[in-house]
Amino acid sequence: MFILGLTGSIGMGKSTTAKMFAEEGCAVWDADAAVHRLYVKGGAAVGPLQDALPQAITDGAVSRDALRGIIAGDPDALKRIEAIVHPLVAADRAAFLTETTADISVLDIPLLFETGGDRLVDAVACVSVPGEIQEKRVLDRGTMTPEQFAQIRDKQLPDAEKRARSDYVIITDTVEHARAQVQNIVRQIRENMTNA
Repeated sequence: MFILGLTGSIGMGKSTTAKMFAEEGCAVWDADAAVHRLYVKGGAAVGPLQDALPQAITDGAVSRDALRGIIAGDPDALKRIEAIVHPLVAADRAAFLTETTADISVLDIPLLFETGGDRLVDAVACVSVPGEIQEKRVLDRGTMTPEQFAQIRDKQLPDAEKRARSDYVIITDTVEHARAQVQNIVRQIRENMTNA
């Protein structure tokens, strides 16, 4: 099995691109979806977070709003939360990789380089668009202010550095262009696997 890491900063088109890999027969694991599974009622993170930060739990589930408030008020809280959540996310990812029968598995991880996840994969694909398109996409969602967007973007590794460290760069300026690049990457990986 070939493991491809998929990364890209906010608003670059990563979720849409991940769906394209799935359409090409790849198994896709989504880090954000894994965290969501851990945080819902009965999720694996609820108990440990309730023990460590009871104020983070609402109606038997982890409240992301409460977590944000806790982190804002206590700079050390993020480290404590990550110490609980990261091993659970890693276990979820390991289970996915064990269970899948696909020839190519795509790990959709927004902070792939920031968390050292690039060491777990055979190659990295980074989605990218020029900064003005990125900002327009995020602000068009209507879910954050320009200041909030800038704050998130500034915490992420710069796009140019992500592109430089990646094996493949997928320009997501149009759906058609992105799809053609995804198909080309999948074809290349499968050809290399056949010839190995």
